[in-house]
Amino acid sequence: MNTSPATDVSELARLKVMHNGQKEQLTFSDAEFERRLDGLRRIMAEKQLDAVILTSHHGIKYYSDFLYTTFGRSYALVVTPEDSVTVTANIDAGMPWRTSYGENVVYTDWQRDNYYFALQEVLRQRGITARRIGVEDDALPLLNRQRIQDAFPDAELVDISLESMRQRMFKSAEEIAVIKDGARIGDLGGEAIRNAIREGVTEYEVALAGTEAMIHEIATTFPLREVRDTWVWFQSGLNTDGAHNWATTRRLRRGDILSLNCFPMTSGYYTALERTLFLGEPDARSRELWEINVEVHERGQELIKPGAVCKDIAHELNKIYVSHGLLANRTFGYGHSFGVLSHYYGREAGLELREDIDTVLEPGMVISMEPMITIPEGQPGAGGYREHDILVIGEDTVENITKFPYGPEHNIVDA
Repeated sequence: MNTSPATDVSELARLKVMHNGQKEQLTFSDAEFERRLDGLRRIMAEKQLDAVILTSHHGIKYYSDFLYTTFGRSYALVVTPEDSVTVTANIDAGMPWRTSYGENVVYTDWQRDNYYFALQEVLRQRGITARRIGVEDDALPLLNRQRIQDAFPDAELVDISLESMRQRMFKSAEEIAVIKDGARIGDLGGEAIRNAIREGVTEYEVALAGTEAMIHEIATTFPLREVRDTWVWFQSGLNTDGAHNWATTRRLRRGDILSLNCFPMTSGYYTALERTLFLGEPDARSRELWEINVEVHERGQELIKPGAVCKDIAHELNKIYVSHGLLANRTFGYGHSFGVLSHYYGREAGLELREDIDTVLEPGMVISMEPMITIPEGQPGAGGYREHDILVIGEDTVENITKFPYGPEHNIVDA
């Protein structure tokens, strides 16, 4: 055996096992991860798959608790009928193993195809000759898909993204507990933002106040998990026209319409608080538009219940906007699912309150009610009006877990 030290990177190991430190406490129990993996294995059995190679942020996080940072490298979770293995880059060292459920293999940078070699080795070491492999076509670039196909030339790649998404739409008690903490933390961020609003302060300074308050509370509530990705969109005046407009250096002026948007990320789980406010008393048309949107918001909460159909809720709410001549000012769908998602990963597109979604609401689903209208600059009441609450659907009840107040009675700031 050659024991001399390597003199060239080509002599260095292609793969490593880096059990560095001890396994850390995960967001959920082992039983919860086994429940999720059992669900995925039922999908594998139905589709006659020998293995699944998950590559998305949401897929890997959901089944392993590991949330990767790509920086140009690829990651995977390989699920077999017997176990699961995260495939991670050497730059992360032992952290992925410490913070994930299951086994881990590390690939190095010393050969460009080491990631694909790692995928091959995981199956080879388990004696699996794959003929059908599940992949996530909703988040798998064509180039990467082709490289996986080249690594397994005799296998058929089968999309499982819709089935996996359907599984994620139903939240366990452990997931709902995390989501409820997120909603509570979003409310705290909203309070910090409201207290920071005053004439002359910049949007980004108000946003920082909300972000800091939420991060401190996340660290207290989840002390053994990563603290990452929490953010705030705080918008004023013209910048309220879009729901996803980032904070700017614009200074607040009396009479401004304001949008408060808190997004605490609790171990990869997204929640949100969104509210319309005004700095000082709004003009008559602005108040009228605000109250119309609140009417839609409250009616939407009434319509969300077990057995309701997403598209039917959207059509019913459209009637209110039509009666006020505002349907064309509606900005997006009326709500969406919660769970593993962020502004750069994840989405359970099958659970959105839109006219083209025929999903039936069922116990265990968590969905928002968030109507928004935008009035263009130059028209009376110009700006974007948006409210956002999170609702947990039970067997016979629906719980609104957002507590921050909304509407003109609460959110006119006189500062």
